Amino acid sequence: MTGRIRLTTGLILFVFVAGHLLNHILGLHSLAAMEAGRDWFILIWRNSVGAALLMGSLTAHLLLAGWALYSRRSLKMSGGEATQIIFGFSIPLLLAGHIIGTGASHNLFETNDNYTYVLLSQWKYLDTAVYLQSAGLFAAWAHGCIGLYYWLRLKSWFKTLAPGLFAIAVLMPVASWLGFYIAGKEVLALAEDQQWLREAWRVINPPNNAQVETIYNITFWMQMSVVGLIGLALLGRMVRLLIERRRGMISIGYPNDRTVRAAKGLSILEASNLNDVPHASVCGGRGRCSTCRVRVVSGEDGLSAASAEELRVLERVGAPPHVRLACQAIPSGDISVVPLLPPNASVQQSRRRSPVLAGQERDIAILFADLRSFTQFSEKKLPYDVVFVLNRYFAHMGEAVEASGGHLDKFIGDGVMALFGTKSDIRTGARQAMIAAKQMSKKLSDLNEQLKDELEEPLRIGIGIHVGPAIIGEMGYGTATGLTAIGDSVNTASRLEAMTKEFGAQLILSEDVTREAGATVTSYDEHEIAVRGRAEAVKIFVVKDAADLKIPV
Repeated sequence: MTGRIRLTTGLILFVFVAGHLLNHILGLHSLAAMEAGRDWFILIWRNSVGAALLMGSLTAHLLLAGWALYSRRSLKMSGGEATQIIFGFSIPLLLAGHIIGTGASHNLFETNDNYTYVLLSQWKYLDTAVYLQSAGLFAAWAHGCIGLYYWLRLKSWFKTLAPGLFAIAVLMPVASWLGFYIAGKEVLALAEDQQWLREAWRVINPPNNAQVETIYNITFWMQMSVVGLIGLALLGRMVRLLIERRRGMISIGYPNDRTVRAAKGLSILEASNLNDVPHASVCGGRGRCSTCRVRVVSGEDGLSAASAEELRVLERVGAPPHVRLACQAIPSGDISVVPLLPPNASVQQSRRRSPVLAGQERDIAILFADLRSFTQFSEKKLPYDVVFVLNRYFAHMGEAVEASGGHLDKFIGDGVMALFGTKSDIRTGARQAMIAAKQMSKKLSDLNEQLKDELEEPLRIGIGIHVGPAIIGEMGYGTATGLTAIGDSVNTASRLEAMTKEFGAQLILSEDVTREAGATVTSYDEHEIAVRGRAEAVKIFVVKDAADLKIPV
């Protein structure tokens, strides 16, 4: 709930600041343009509804900032988070004088706080006011932009719009300050005319000396209130630490037999951060991104119940049972967990993943293919020629796999691994694998025809296909991550491909493949073979030329 309030109030304040900057940009044209823009600005904000929204948002956002500082279990944070916090607390300190000198002065003393008044005061009479307001507005804009970035970067469309949004984030304050500067110079030039200056002050009705003293006093106490809020949050952290230490400690187990001790009341993520356990958290522990999620191995009964917000995030990413957000799960007893994402997880990994990518066991068809005698070929050719031929071969084989509806898993040396049925039933996957084998044979013939002047003898291929249960999911590290499969069925398919050498054939299918596909196999040689790693014999069908394979309708 506090997160939603902080976001809502932050958006209201950001709209106010953006409108203020846009009004300043009008100063690039003239002082009159700024005054005309101000009429629309105060029409929105200087009424009972607008003023309540603004002051309520400012107060709530500031109090929630203090609460967030108190709630943090560790002051270790990213540079962006630190900048956002520092700028956030500095805004009222820098802009208190401006806020009280304009809006409060208008309400208390009936001052006409138009741009002429503001610019005259800051550029002509108050030496430091220009610097304080400029710094305050830049801090407010930067604080808001950082907050928007942390919120929007989790959206799927953000990456597309990011360059344009970044340009706006940079250009807005620059253009605003230039407009503020040019209008200030215009006012200073106009103020050289004493008659104009007297008339301007008459219209403004500036506060008198006693009223100015009141403005300074209100400003001081406003600033002290902010300092007091920061001090109260830090003092509260110290008191809470003493109380938590008296409650006792719990153990949290991680992979590789690592166990840490943490005070009761800490979330799993906070315990990780305090004990220097690398743990992903793109959103900084706000319960938005899901990258801190963990699988609970033991001690789940001692965890705090998942809130509605946490359940929504877990549902969004398709999390399986026994998975929790580490930033939201607070253990009351010993627990063991496994972080599901690497510490350097990216924003993309916070988005919904299909069950296939998340990891599951299912029946699929696996195809392995390998070039025959390619080592001897490569020894006789220049590296350029080897790379050229291999790339042509991979392109043809990849096209055959993808056109058949399969997933091209990886290229291994001069071999190919492909998966079928990852998004369909096993019958469809088995048929697709057979279609792919047939197309690979035909495309290899086409490639041999295209390269006949380059090759001393045609390229030959061996293909093995098997179906069965396998664990499939997105595996790897960093950029070398992709959908793949592991398990006995994968090993069997690889063995069948290797046996094409012994049988002098282009393709070997297991009986399981033909059965699932509903294929007629009476015309193929039938054998029973022993496969290393399997206790049972495997019945296979040997196809001399995969181009002649009969595909069931």
